[in-house]
Amino acid sequence: MMRKRGTTVGKRGVLLTALLMATAAQAETVGEVSTTFKLIGANDKIVIEAFDDPDISGATCYLSRAKTGGIKGTVGLAEDKSDASLACRQTGPITLPEDVRNGKDDGEQVFRKSTSILFKKMQVVRFYDPKRNTLIYLTYSDKLIDGSPKNSISTIVIRPWGQK
Repeated sequence: MMRKRGTTVGKRGVLLTALLMATAAQAETVGEVSTTFKLIGANDKIVIEAFDDPDISGATCYLSRAKTGGIKGTVGLAEDKSDASLACRQTGPITLPEDVRNGKDDGEQVFRKSTSILFKKMQVVRFYDPKRNTLIYLTYSDKLIDGSPKNSISTIVIRPWGQK
């Protein structure tokens, strides 16, 4: 029986992509504003994206981040700046999974977005503060060689939801 070249790699690639997508939330673009006019190519922008925590229903975050335009940005070769802001809110009832409650999932990545063609990404990780019953979300940008200390945090104090 002959096997087509690349079939196994293709299936593994699809499986790897599915696993990566399952571990980090997918963002929806809520809005954007232009910050710099570019004569050729897209303008520089600030993009606002919303995503739900993949492990904790009722927790939603809004991320605003810089998106580079111009010719390089239009064709996907530009490196976006590390500037970002984060706001997270309780949008429904929250029940914490055991691994979150006991701290085993502290620092777990809940969102990731590539911000350059090679090795730079914007990500959001989650922590839990049991003393204050609060979820803490941290966004930062990292790069293979030279990361950035720019960061932003947001918290969700877990409250009863929908009780009269």
